[in-house]
Amino acid sequence: MKRSIRGNRRAATVVALGSVLALTATACGDDGSGGAGDKGGEGSGKGTITFWDNNGGVRTDIWKQIIADFERKYPDIEVKYVGIPAASAQSKYDTAIQGGGLPDVGGVGTAMLAEVGAQGALEPLDGRLAKSPLDGRLSRNLLDVSKAAGGGDRLYQVPTSANNGTLWYRTDLFEKAGLDAPITWSKFYAAAAKLTDRGRNRFGFTIRGGEGAIAPALDAVYGQTGITSFWNGDRTTVNDPRNVAALEKYVALYKKDTPSADVNNDFTKMVAQWDSGTIGMLSHNLGSYQDHLKALGKDRFRGIPNPTLDDGTRVQVSNPVDGLSLFRSSKNKAAAWKFIEFAVSAAENSKFNESAGQVPANTDAARDAWIRRAEPTELAARALNGADTKIVQLPYYLPDWNTISKADNEPNFQKLLLGKVTAKEFLDTLADQLNAAQADWKKNH
Repeated sequence: MKRSIRGNRRAATVVALGSVLALTATACGDDGSGGAGDKGGEGSGKGTITFWDNNGGVRTDIWKQIIADFERKYPDIEVKYVGIPAASAQSKYDTAIQGGGLPDVGGVGTAMLAEVGAQGALEPLDGRLAKSPLDGRLSRNLLDVSKAAGGGDRLYQVPTSANNGTLWYRTDLFEKAGLDAPITWSKFYAAAAKLTDRGRNRFGFTIRGGEGAIAPALDAVYGQTGITSFWNGDRTTVNDPRNVAALEKYVALYKKDTPSADVNNDFTKMVAQWDSGTIGMLSHNLGSYQDHLKALGKDRFRGIPNPTLDDGTRVQVSNPVDGLSLFRSSKNKAAAWKFIEFAVSAAENSKFNESAGQVPANTDAARDAWIRRAEPTELAARALNGADTKIVQLPYYLPDWNTISKADNEPNFQKLLLGKVTAKEFLDTLADQLNAAQADWKKNH
Protein backbone atom coordinates (compact mmCIF):
# COMPACT_ATOMS: atom_id res chain seq x y z
CA MET A 1 0.00 0.00 0.00
CA LYS A 2 2.87 2.41 0.65
CA ARG A 3 3.91 4.63 -2.23
CA SER A 4 5.20 8.15 -2.83
CA ILE A 5 2.57 10.70 -3.77
CA ARG A 6 4.75 13.77 -4.18
CA GLY A 7 5.97 12.91 -7.66
CA ASN A 8 2.42 12.27 -8.83
CA ARG A 9 1.20 15.48 -7.23
CA ARG A 10 3.93 17.56 -8.89
CA ALA A 11 3.33 15.95 -12.26
CA ALA A 12 -0.36 16.74 -11.92
CA THR A 13 0.51 20.31 -10.97
CA VAL A 14 2.59 20.76 -14.12
CA VAL A 15 -0.28 19.46 -16.25
CA ALA A 16 -2.75 21.71 -14.41
CA LEU A 17 -0.51 24.75 -14.82
CA GLY A 18 -0.22 24.05 -18.53
CA SER A 19 -3.99 23.87 -18.74
CA VAL A 20 -4.31 27.13 -16.83
CA LEU A 21 -1.92 28.92 -19.18
CA ALA A 22 -3.70 27.51 -22.19
CA LEU A 23 -7.02 28.73 -20.84
CA THR A 24 -5.71 32.20 -20.09
CA ALA A 25 -6.20 33.40 -23.64
CA THR A 26 -9.93 32.73 -23.42
CA ALA A 27 -10.49 33.53 -19.73
CA CYS A 28 -12.51 36.60 -18.81
CA GLY A 29 -9.90 39.13 -17.78
CA ASP A 30 -12.10 42.17 -17.33
CA ASP A 31 -14.37 41.08 -14.47
CA GLY A 32 -11.80 41.57 -11.73
CA SER A 33 -8.92 43.69 -10.67
CA GLY A 34 -5.70 41.96 -11.75
CA GLY A 35 -3.36 39.02 -11.34
CA ALA A 36 -1.76 37.59 -8.22
CA GLY A 37 1.48 39.52 -8.72
CA ASP A 38 -0.32 42.88 -8.65
CA LYS A 39 -0.14 44.49 -5.19
CA GLY A 40 -3.28 46.53 -5.80
CA GLY A 41 -4.23 49.47 -3.60
CA GLU A 42 -6.68 50.81 -1.03
CA GLY A 43 -8.56 52.90 -3.57
CA SER A 44 -11.13 55.54 -2.70
CA GLY A 45 -13.56 53.26 -0.88
CA LYS A 46 -16.11 54.07 -3.58
CA GLY A 47 -16.85 52.90 -7.10
CA THR A 48 -17.26 49.34 -8.41
CA ILE A 49 -15.95 46.13 -6.89
CA THR A 50 -16.26 42.58 -8.23
CA PHE A 51 -17.44 39.71 -6.04
CA TRP A 52 -17.07 36.04 -6.99
CA ASP A 53 -19.55 33.67 -5.37
CA ASN A 54 -17.86 30.25 -5.12
CA ASN A 55 -21.23 28.45 -4.96
CA GLY A 56 -23.06 30.24 -7.75
CA GLY A 57 -26.54 29.04 -8.55
CA VAL A 58 -27.09 27.46 -5.14
CA ARG A 59 -26.44 30.72 -3.25
CA THR A 60 -27.07 33.30 -5.99
CA ASP A 61 -30.41 34.55 -4.70
CA ILE A 62 -29.26 35.12 -1.12
CA TRP A 63 -26.06 36.85 -2.22
CA LYS A 64 -28.03 39.17 -4.46
CA GLN A 65 -30.21 40.08 -1.46
CA ILE A 66 -27.10 40.84 0.61
CA ILE A 67 -25.61 42.89 -2.22
CA ALA A 68 -28.84 44.89 -2.53
CA ASP A 69 -28.75 45.57 1.23
CA PHE A 70 -25.12 46.65 0.97
CA GLU A 71 -25.72 49.00 -1.94
CA ARG A 72 -28.58 50.64 -0.04
CA LYS A 73 -26.23 51.33 2.87
CA TYR A 74 -23.31 52.32 0.60
CA PRO A 75 -24.88 53.92 -2.48
CA ASP A 76 -21.46 55.05 -3.72
CA ILE A 77 -20.27 51.40 -4.06
CA GLU A 78 -21.53 49.05 -6.77
CA VAL A 79 -20.95 45.30 -6.42
CA LYS A 80 -20.59 43.31 -9.60
CA TYR A 81 -21.75 39.74 -8.85
CA VAL A 82 -20.16 36.77 -10.65
CA GLY A 83 -21.59 33.35 -9.77
CA ILE A 84 -19.24 30.38 -10.18
CA PRO A 85 -20.41 26.76 -9.72
CA ALA A 86 -18.70 25.17 -6.72
CA ALA A 87 -17.15 22.41 -8.84
CA SER A 88 -15.25 24.90 -11.01
CA ALA A 89 -14.35 27.56 -8.41
CA GLN A 90 -10.80 26.30 -7.84
CA SER A 91 -9.96 26.18 -11.55
CA LYS A 92 -11.52 29.63 -12.09
CA TYR A 93 -9.29 31.13 -9.40
CA ASP A 94 -6.20 29.31 -10.71
CA THR A 95 -6.83 30.59 -14.23
CA ALA A 96 -7.25 34.17 -13.03
CA ILE A 97 -4.15 33.99 -10.83
CA GLN A 98 -2.05 33.04 -13.83
CA GLY A 99 -3.69 35.28 -16.42
CA GLY A 100 -5.31 38.19 -14.59
CA GLY A 101 -8.90 39.02 -13.90
CA LEU A 102 -9.09 38.25 -10.18
CA PRO A 103 -12.01 39.78 -8.25
CA ASP A 104 -11.73 42.28 -5.43
CA VAL A 105 -13.41 39.90 -3.02
CA GLY A 106 -14.48 36.29 -3.37
CA GLY A 107 -15.80 33.24 -1.62
CA VAL A 108 -12.92 30.92 -0.74
CA GLY A 109 -13.54 27.77 1.30
CA THR A 110 -10.88 26.26 3.52
CA ALA A 111 -10.44 23.32 1.14
CA MET A 112 -8.94 25.66 -1.49
CA LEU A 113 -7.60 28.41 0.78
CA ALA A 114 -4.03 27.13 1.01
CA GLU A 115 -3.64 26.63 -2.72
CA VAL A 116 -5.00 30.08 -3.60
CA GLY A 117 -3.01 31.72 -0.80
CA ALA A 118 0.23 29.92 -1.70
CA GLN A 119 0.15 31.62 -5.09
CA GLY A 120 0.30 35.04 -3.42
CA ALA A 121 -3.25 35.97 -4.38
CA LEU A 122 -4.73 36.84 -0.98
CA GLU A 123 -4.44 39.84 1.33
CA PRO A 124 -3.72 39.13 5.04
CA LEU A 125 -6.72 40.23 7.09
CA ASP A 126 -5.51 40.14 10.69
CA GLY A 127 -4.90 43.90 10.92
CA ARG A 128 -8.18 44.83 9.27
CA LEU A 129 -10.16 42.49 11.50
CA ALA A 130 -8.50 43.86 14.64
CA LYS A 131 -9.81 47.36 13.78
CA SER A 132 -13.24 46.15 12.66
CA PRO A 133 -16.61 45.98 14.43
CA LEU A 134 -16.38 42.25 13.66
CA ASP A 135 -13.49 41.86 16.09
CA GLY A 136 -14.70 39.69 18.98
CA ARG A 137 -17.94 38.90 17.14
CA LEU A 138 -16.74 35.87 15.20
CA SER A 139 -16.48 32.28 16.41
CA ARG A 140 -12.98 31.76 17.76
CA ASN A 141 -13.04 28.09 16.74
CA LEU A 142 -13.99 28.96 13.16
CA LEU A 143 -11.30 31.66 13.01
CA ASP A 144 -8.79 29.05 14.18
CA VAL A 145 -9.91 26.71 11.38
CA SER A 146 -9.57 29.53 8.83
CA LYS A 147 -6.10 30.46 10.03
CA ALA A 148 -4.91 26.84 10.18
CA ALA A 149 -6.18 26.16 6.65
CA GLY A 150 -4.15 29.11 5.37
CA GLY A 151 -0.94 27.78 6.90
CA GLY A 152 -1.36 28.92 10.49
CA ASP A 153 0.49 32.26 10.54
CA ARG A 154 -2.02 34.72 9.09
CA LEU A 155 -5.74 35.06 8.47
CA TYR A 156 -6.62 35.00 4.78
CA GLN A 157 -10.32 34.27 5.11
CA VAL A 158 -13.10 35.78 7.21
CA PRO A 159 -15.36 32.80 7.98
CA THR A 160 -19.03 33.08 7.09
CA SER A 161 -20.40 29.65 7.92
CA ALA A 162 -19.66 26.07 8.89
CA ASN A 163 -21.30 22.74 8.24
CA ASN A 164 -20.76 20.71 11.37
CA GLY A 165 -20.67 16.92 11.60
CA THR A 166 -24.06 15.70 12.84
CA LEU A 167 -25.32 12.36 14.14
CA TRP A 168 -28.87 11.88 12.88
CA TYR A 169 -30.91 9.30 14.77
CA ARG A 170 -34.43 7.92 14.58
CA THR A 171 -36.18 9.00 17.76
CA ASP A 172 -39.10 6.63 17.15
CA LEU A 173 -36.79 3.59 16.89
CA PHE A 174 -34.82 4.68 19.97
CA GLU A 175 -37.96 5.13 22.04
CA LYS A 176 -39.34 1.75 20.97
CA ALA A 177 -36.04 0.08 21.96
CA GLY A 178 -35.83 1.98 25.25
CA LEU A 179 -32.56 3.63 24.29
CA ASP A 180 -31.12 6.95 25.46
CA ALA A 181 -30.04 9.53 22.90
CA PRO A 182 -26.59 8.57 21.50
CA ILE A 183 -24.81 11.56 22.99
CA THR A 184 -21.71 9.58 24.02
CA TRP A 185 -19.68 7.02 22.08
CA SER A 186 -20.57 4.24 24.51
CA LYS A 187 -24.29 4.95 23.98
CA PHE A 188 -23.72 5.13 20.24
CA TYR A 189 -22.17 1.64 20.09
CA ALA A 190 -24.82 0.19 22.41
CA ALA A 191 -27.58 1.61 20.22
CA ALA A 192 -25.96 0.35 17.01
CA ALA A 193 -25.97 -3.19 18.38
CA LYS A 194 -29.47 -3.14 19.89
CA LEU A 195 -31.19 -1.65 16.83
CA THR A 196 -29.70 -4.20 14.44
CA ASP A 197 -31.87 -7.10 13.27
CA ARG A 198 -30.19 -8.48 10.20
CA GLY A 199 -32.94 -11.02 9.59
CA ARG A 200 -35.41 -8.15 9.12
CA ASN A 201 -32.87 -6.02 7.21
CA ARG A 202 -32.70 -3.46 10.01
CA PHE A 203 -29.43 -1.89 11.10
CA GLY A 204 -28.24 0.38 13.87
CA PHE A 205 -25.93 2.52 11.74
CA THR A 206 -24.87 3.31 8.19
CA ILE A 207 -21.13 3.84 7.73
CA ARG A 208 -19.67 5.88 4.87
CA GLY A 209 -17.43 3.67 2.76
CA GLY A 210 -17.46 5.40 -0.62
CA GLU A 211 -16.46 8.90 -1.69
CA GLY A 212 -15.78 11.25 1.21
CA ALA A 213 -15.17 8.47 3.73
CA ILE A 214 -11.92 9.68 5.30
CA ALA A 215 -13.03 12.83 7.17
CA PRO A 216 -15.99 11.18 8.99
CA ALA A 217 -13.78 8.22 9.90
CA LEU A 218 -11.15 10.56 11.36
CA ASP A 219 -13.89 12.46 13.18
CA ALA A 220 -15.02 9.21 14.81
CA VAL A 221 -11.45 8.21 15.68
CA TYR A 222 -10.34 11.45 17.32
CA GLY A 223 -13.74 11.88 18.95
CA GLN A 224 -13.32 8.52 20.72
CA THR A 225 -9.71 8.94 21.83
CA GLY A 226 -9.77 12.59 22.86
CA ILE A 227 -6.43 13.29 21.15
CA THR A 228 -6.58 17.02 20.40
CA SER A 229 -3.79 17.62 17.89
CA PHE A 230 -3.21 16.22 14.41
CA TRP A 231 0.55 16.68 14.81
CA ASN A 232 3.09 15.83 17.49
CA GLY A 233 5.96 17.95 16.27
CA ASP A 234 6.30 17.10 12.59
CA ARG A 235 4.77 13.62 12.93
CA THR A 236 1.07 13.00 12.64
CA THR A 237 -0.89 11.48 15.50
CA VAL A 238 -3.21 9.73 13.08
CA ASN A 239 -1.61 6.31 13.73
CA ASP A 240 -1.30 6.73 17.48
CA PRO A 241 -2.10 3.31 19.03
CA ARG A 242 -5.21 4.79 20.65
CA ASN A 243 -6.45 5.93 17.25
CA VAL A 244 -5.73 2.49 15.80
CA ALA A 245 -7.87 0.88 18.51
CA ALA A 246 -10.68 3.40 17.95
CA LEU A 247 -10.68 2.79 14.20
CA GLU A 248 -10.75 -0.97 14.75
CA LYS A 249 -13.88 -0.57 16.88
CA TYR A 250 -15.53 1.78 14.38
CA VAL A 251 -14.97 -0.32 11.25
CA ALA A 252 -16.01 -3.48 13.13
CA LEU A 253 -19.57 -2.11 12.79
CA TYR A 254 -19.46 -2.80 9.05
CA LYS A 255 -21.76 -5.70 8.03
CA LYS A 256 -22.37 -6.44 11.72
CA ASP A 257 -24.50 -3.40 12.54
CA THR A 258 -24.50 -1.73 9.09
CA PRO A 259 -25.66 -2.74 5.60
CA SER A 260 -23.05 -4.43 3.39
CA ALA A 261 -23.80 -1.87 0.64
CA ASP A 262 -22.12 0.78 2.80
CA VAL A 263 -18.70 -0.10 1.37
CA ASN A 264 -19.60 1.80 -1.81
CA ASN A 265 -21.93 4.44 -0.42
CA ASP A 266 -21.25 8.17 -0.70
CA PHE A 267 -23.35 10.67 1.23
CA THR A 268 -26.20 10.70 -1.32
CA LYS A 269 -26.72 6.95 -1.11
CA MET A 270 -26.31 6.95 2.67
CA VAL A 271 -28.91 9.67 3.13
CA ALA A 272 -31.39 7.92 0.82
CA GLN A 273 -30.78 4.62 2.62
CA TRP A 274 -31.30 6.17 6.06
CA ASP A 275 -34.40 8.06 4.95
CA SER A 276 -35.96 4.73 3.88
CA GLY A 277 -36.60 4.13 7.59
CA THR A 278 -34.75 0.88 8.38
CA ILE A 279 -31.55 2.30 9.92
CA GLY A 280 -31.16 3.86 13.35
CA MET A 281 -28.27 6.32 12.93
CA LEU A 282 -26.44 8.24 10.23
CA SER A 283 -23.35 10.44 10.52
CA HIS A 284 -23.51 13.33 8.07
CA ASN A 285 -23.55 17.13 8.21
CA LEU A 286 -26.36 19.66 8.50
CA GLY A 287 -26.87 19.73 4.74
CA SER A 288 -29.16 16.69 4.72
CA TYR A 289 -31.72 18.15 7.16
CA GLN A 290 -34.32 19.00 4.53
CA ASP A 291 -34.06 15.53 3.00
CA HIS A 292 -34.76 13.94 6.38
CA LEU A 293 -37.63 16.31 7.04
CA LYS A 294 -39.32 15.41 3.77
CA ALA A 295 -38.80 11.68 4.20
CA LEU A 296 -39.55 11.24 7.91
CA GLY A 297 -41.38 14.30 9.22
CA LYS A 298 -40.11 16.43 12.07
CA ASP A 299 -41.14 14.11 14.94
CA ARG A 300 -39.30 10.92 13.95
CA PHE A 301 -35.67 12.04 14.03
CA ARG A 302 -33.14 14.37 15.64
CA GLY A 303 -29.77 15.71 14.64
CA ILE A 304 -27.16 16.15 17.37
CA PRO A 305 -23.41 16.87 17.32
CA ASN A 306 -21.23 13.79 17.06
CA PRO A 307 -20.87 11.91 20.37
CA THR A 308 -18.62 12.91 23.25
CA LEU A 309 -16.52 10.82 25.59
CA ASP A 310 -18.34 9.53 28.67
CA ASP A 311 -17.05 12.47 30.73
CA GLY A 312 -18.55 14.94 28.25
CA THR A 313 -15.27 15.82 26.53
CA ARG A 314 -15.96 16.87 22.94
CA VAL A 315 -13.21 16.46 20.36
CA GLN A 316 -13.97 16.79 16.67
CA VAL A 317 -12.00 17.30 13.50
CA SER A 318 -12.26 20.60 11.67
CA ASN A 319 -15.04 20.75 9.11
CA PRO A 320 -14.57 22.82 5.95
CA VAL A 321 -15.41 26.47 6.63
CA ASP A 322 -16.70 28.81 3.97
CA GLY A 323 -15.67 32.43 3.99
CA LEU A 324 -14.71 35.61 2.17
CA SER A 325 -11.23 36.63 1.07
CA LEU A 326 -9.80 39.96 -0.07
CA PHE A 327 -7.59 39.68 -3.14
CA ARG A 328 -4.16 41.27 -3.02
CA SER A 329 -4.52 42.66 -6.56
CA SER A 330 -7.68 44.63 -5.77
CA LYS A 331 -7.42 48.31 -6.69
CA ASN A 332 -10.18 49.13 -4.20
CA LYS A 333 -9.45 47.19 -1.03
CA ALA A 334 -11.20 49.73 1.17
CA ALA A 335 -14.54 49.16 -0.58
CA ALA A 336 -13.98 45.40 -0.78
CA TRP A 337 -13.32 45.23 2.97
CA LYS A 338 -16.51 47.22 3.64
CA PHE A 339 -18.38 44.52 1.71
CA ILE A 340 -16.81 41.73 3.76
CA GLU A 341 -17.61 43.53 7.03
CA PHE A 342 -21.19 44.07 5.94
CA ALA A 343 -21.74 40.50 4.68
CA VAL A 344 -20.49 39.01 7.94
CA SER A 345 -22.38 41.45 10.18
CA ALA A 346 -24.94 39.85 12.48
CA ALA A 347 -28.03 40.62 10.39
CA GLU A 348 -26.57 39.64 7.00
CA ASN A 349 -24.67 36.60 8.27
CA SER A 350 -27.87 35.40 9.92
CA LYS A 351 -29.82 35.90 6.70
CA PHE A 352 -27.21 34.02 4.66
CA ASN A 353 -26.99 31.04 7.01
CA GLU A 354 -30.72 30.70 7.49
CA SER A 355 -30.91 30.31 3.72
CA ALA A 356 -27.92 27.95 3.57
CA GLY A 357 -28.93 25.91 6.62
CA GLN A 358 -25.48 26.31 8.16
CA VAL A 359 -23.91 27.62 11.36
CA PRO A 360 -23.22 31.37 11.34
CA ALA A 361 -19.67 32.49 12.00
CA ASN A 362 -20.99 35.66 13.66
CA THR A 363 -21.77 34.67 17.25
CA ASP A 364 -24.55 37.26 17.53
CA ALA A 365 -26.21 35.76 14.44
CA ALA A 366 -25.88 32.31 16.04
CA ARG A 367 -28.32 33.45 18.75
CA ASP A 368 -31.12 34.46 16.37
CA ALA A 369 -34.63 33.03 16.61
CA TRP A 370 -34.40 30.86 13.48
CA ILE A 371 -31.50 28.97 15.05
CA ARG A 372 -33.68 28.03 18.01
CA ARG A 373 -36.34 26.73 15.60
CA ALA A 374 -33.77 24.50 13.85
CA GLU A 375 -32.50 22.28 16.67
CA PRO A 376 -29.71 20.52 14.71
CA THR A 377 -28.24 23.89 13.72
CA GLU A 378 -28.62 25.27 17.24
CA LEU A 379 -26.82 22.28 18.76
CA ALA A 380 -24.11 22.44 16.11
CA ALA A 381 -23.60 26.14 16.84
CA ARG A 382 -23.24 25.41 20.55
CA ALA A 383 -20.71 22.69 19.83
CA LEU A 384 -18.66 24.83 17.43
CA ASN A 385 -18.67 27.83 19.74
CA GLY A 386 -18.33 25.92 22.98
CA ALA A 387 -15.32 26.89 25.06
CA ASP A 388 -14.77 23.22 25.95
CA THR A 389 -14.88 21.95 22.36
CA LYS A 390 -11.48 20.82 21.13
CA ILE A 391 -11.04 20.92 17.36
CA VAL A 392 -8.37 18.81 15.68
CA GLN A 393 -7.22 20.88 12.72
CA LEU A 394 -7.03 18.74 9.61
CA PRO A 395 -4.09 19.84 7.41
CA TYR A 396 -6.04 21.57 4.64
CA TYR A 397 -2.94 23.72 4.09
CA LEU A 398 -0.99 20.77 2.65
CA PRO A 399 -1.01 20.84 -1.17
CA ASP A 400 -1.19 17.03 -1.07
CA TRP A 401 -4.13 16.86 1.38
CA ASN A 402 -6.86 16.25 -1.20
CA THR A 403 -4.76 13.65 -3.00
CA ILE A 404 -3.96 11.84 0.23
CA SER A 405 -7.46 11.94 1.69
CA LYS A 406 -9.29 11.11 -1.52
CA ALA A 407 -7.42 9.52 -4.43
CA ASP A 408 -4.99 7.50 -2.30
CA ASN A 409 -6.90 6.49 0.79
CA GLU A 410 -10.59 6.24 -0.05
CA PRO A 411 -9.83 2.97 -1.90
CA ASN A 412 -7.67 1.89 1.05
CA PHE A 413 -10.56 2.57 3.45
CA GLN A 414 -12.76 0.24 1.39
CA LYS A 415 -10.05 -2.42 1.70
CA LEU A 416 -10.12 -1.85 5.44
CA LEU A 417 -13.88 -2.40 5.62
CA LEU A 418 -13.53 -5.57 3.56
CA GLY A 419 -10.81 -6.92 5.85
CA LYS A 420 -8.06 -6.81 3.25
CA VAL A 421 -5.87 -4.56 5.42
CA THR A 422 -5.82 -3.91 9.16
CA ALA A 423 -6.60 -0.63 10.87
CA LYS A 424 -2.92 -0.31 11.79
CA GLU A 425 -1.81 -0.87 8.19
CA PHE A 426 -4.33 1.65 6.94
CA LEU A 427 -3.34 4.36 9.44
CA ASP A 428 0.40 3.68 9.08
CA THR A 429 0.12 4.19 5.31
CA LEU A 430 -1.88 7.37 5.83
CA ALA A 431 0.66 8.57 8.40
CA ASP A 432 3.64 7.92 6.11
CA GLN A 433 2.04 9.97 3.34
CA LEU A 434 1.08 12.80 5.69
CA ASN A 435 4.53 12.95 7.29
CA ALA A 436 6.16 13.13 3.85
CA ALA A 437 3.74 15.86 2.74
CA GLN A 438 4.34 17.83 5.94
CA ALA A 439 8.11 17.61 5.52
CA ASP A 440 7.81 18.76 1.92
CA TRP A 441 5.56 21.67 2.93
CA LYS A 442 7.91 22.82 5.71
CA LYS A 443 10.88 22.63 3.36
CA ASN A 444 9.18 25.09 1.02
CA HIS A 445 7.68 27.44 3.62
